[in-house]
Amino acid sequence: MKRLMSTAYPEWAFNSALFLLRISAGLLMLINHGVPKIANFSKWQVGFYDPFHIGSKTTLILSIAAEVGGASLVVLGLFSRFGALLLTIDLFFAGFVFQHNRPITAYEDAVIYFTAFLTILLVGPGKISADAATGR
Repeated sequence: MKRLMSTAYPEWAFNSALFLLRISAGLLMLINHGVPKIANFSKWQVGFYDPFHIGSKTTLILSIAAEVGGASLVVLGLFSRFGALLLTIDLFFAGFVFQHNRPITAYEDAVIYFTAFLTILLVGPGKISADAATGR
């Protein structure tokens, strides 16, 4: 019981938790959001949310770069903070700008993903990653 109530944790637990967070959030983002945007690119390019006024198609390409490229980097643990930064920016706009006037159930996933990738951005990928293996 004492251990359960403690705030101390071993380093292996921290790194294992980061690994699980990276793999689960990264793969879910890639499979459920990035790949469908590629598969339905022609349908999505018209009318895609364009907060920067650079065109719906260009904004969709940037979103795909974050959700496929950034998520892949996070899953691999390679340049993880850069991948997490791309995703954090993408999800900030998806959750807090695009969906801001809708009920929380409409953007709850974006907020959860935002929090996961912001955590990875702040603390890094952990020791179970390609970044750690290469000494970054």
